[in-house]
Amino acid sequence: MSDHGGNIYAASRATGIPEEEILDFSASINPMGVPRKAAKALKAAIDRLCHYPEPYSESLSEHLGRLFGLSTESIICGNGSAELIYLLPRALKPACVLIPEPTFSEYERACRIAGTSKKLGYRLRQENNFDVSPEAFAEKIIEACASGGKTHGSAAPPAGPGAMAFLCNPNNPTGRLVARNDVLAIAETARQQGCYLVVDEAFLDFCPGESVLAEVKGNPYLIVVRSVTKFYALSGLRIGYALMHPSVAHQVRPYKEPWTVNALAQKAAIIVTKDVSFQKASLAAMAEEKSFMEGELHKLRIEFVPSRANYYLLRLDRALEVKAALQERGILVRDCSNFVGLGPGFLRIAVRSRRENEILIAEMGRICAPLS
Repeated sequence: MSDHGGNIYAASRATGIPEEEILDFSASINPMGVPRKAAKALKAAIDRLCHYPEPYSESLSEHLGRLFGLSTESIICGNGSAELIYLLPRALKPACVLIPEPTFSEYERACRIAGTSKKLGYRLRQENNFDVSPEAFAEKIIEACASGGKTHGSAAPPAGPGAMAFLCNPNNPTGRLVARNDVLAIAETARQQGCYLVVDEAFLDFCPGESVLAEVKGNPYLIVVRSVTKFYALSGLRIGYALMHPSVAHQVRPYKEPWTVNALAQKAAIIVTKDVSFQKASLAAMAEEKSFMEGELHKLRIEFVPSRANYYLLRLDRALEVKAALQERGILVRDCSNFVGLGPGFLRIAVRSRRENEILIAEMGRICAPLS
């Protein structure tokens, strides 16, 4: 986990800078912070902490079912989307997994721990802005199913080893989006081939209208994982959920431990997913700050990948020196050299408030000028 962003605690120990003074651009969290309605409700709920939470987040599942028009049986809540990413291969036991490169590293680790014996990579090309080709990805799904040793029909989910594919949308760390219709085309190939397609929509709240979560009703091979922590700035509470066909949820649920989602997280998730005013304000603020950041990066002649999410992948000469120099100034950015398919020369930065963004840009200008 030391390879991930957001570790202000380690940075504070390394630099001697107090945690509250560190500007964290290494974790892509909504800079508007915890929604006020949620903060108020959490304070009021403190006295309820003497009680156990609902073991399987039943009330939250019912709320999400009403919100998305899905049955409660289709929803499994977890301690952040990461718990669910580990749960799915453990429960469904794919023999082969297909993973784009670069993408979120926990997919591969989760499958390795679950005992998946084969992995296929799908390399995303820098010259194409690291975009996913729906046609090429569909062909890789067919290859993964053949490699998994089992091709299932479309009638029902497999009861034994088969294939699983992960698609992070928008992708982390590139911020590139696969359009909804293209995801559905990939999902249809997965259904025909009998391959589970796990679509990680952790950052899709920043791209309204592009989700495929409603389609799990008609496709038993489509699984959508979502996070409440990124858009609603609740990373410290850890809350996420997975949506899938009830027949698949029936296979997954026996592997799910009880009480992994605490009472405050369950309450907060219900409140924030109803907070339309916060959602609108966040999207408006993010659009304004992304425009500012792109303009400033152009001025500094720093190469970046156009992004639909609240972060940018930067291509920099001597990127690790830039990262180290920023950290000395109390600014964290994400070193992306450990992503498969990238290497030294890539950093990821979050989009934060205007004041924070101005500080980052000013410091990067000072640091990069002598390096150019």
